[in-house]
Amino acid sequence: MASAEMSGPSVTVTVTHNNEKHNIQVVAQQGNNEPSLQDMALLIEQVTGVPLAFQKLIYKGKSLKEMEQPLSTLGVKNGCRVMLIGKKNSPEEEAELKKLRDLEKSVEKIADQLVGVNEELVGIQKGFLAKGLRAEALNKLDKRVKGTVEQFMKILEQIDSLTLPETFRDCRLKRKGLVKKVQAFLAQCDTVERSIGQETDKLKSKNLALAE
Repeated sequence: MASAEMSGPSVTVTVTHNNEKHNIQVVAQQGNNEPSLQDMALLIEQVTGVPLAFQKLIYKGKSLKEMEQPLSTLGVKNGCRVMLIGKKNSPEEEAELKKLRDLEKSVEKIADQLVGVNEELVGIQKGFLAKGLRAEALNKLDKRVKGTVEQFMKILEQIDSLTLPETFRDCRLKRKGLVKKVQAFLAQCDTVERSIGQETDKLKSKNLALAE
C-alpha cells in the first residue's frame, strides 16, 4: 500500500486506473486536520504516474474538483473506491508518440516489401523461374532491395530529427525500440542483397562456362 509521508490523520482508499487497482493511504499535510482532495491527487500522481493536471477523479459518478476541500466533505472515507481517468503523458508527448507510431507503421509496410523480395529470391534459387529470365529478375530484385534500404534510411533520418525532451520517457523508449527494429531490417536487407549477388555470380559463371 502506498502512503504519503505520515504527518496527520489518514484515509485509506482504493484507486482504480485502467485495469489496475491501487490501495493508498492519504494523510493530512501542511498542518491540516484531515486529508484534502489535493493530498490524495498528489499521492495518486506518485503511484500511477498520471500528473495532477491530467487527472480526472470520479467518486460515485461525480467528478471531484475542489482540491482544497477535505475528503470527508466530499464524502470520501475509509474503504471508498475512486476512479482515475487520465494518461501518464502530456498532450505534447502524446503528439510525439503518434509521430513515432506512424513511422512504425511505415516501417512495417517497407518490411513487407522486403519479405516479397526474399520470397521471389527463394523461388529463383529453387529453380522456379526459367533460366533465360533469371538474370533480369535478379537485377530487378537487387534494385528493389536497394530501394528498400533507402526507405529505411529515410525513416531513420525522420526518427533522428525528432527533438524529445528528457521528460518524454515513453517517447524516448519508443524511439530507441524503433531504431533497433529498423537496424534489424537493414541487416536483413544486407543479407538478401548478398544472396542476390551470390546468385547473380553463379549465373554469370554458368553462362561463361556454357560460352566456352
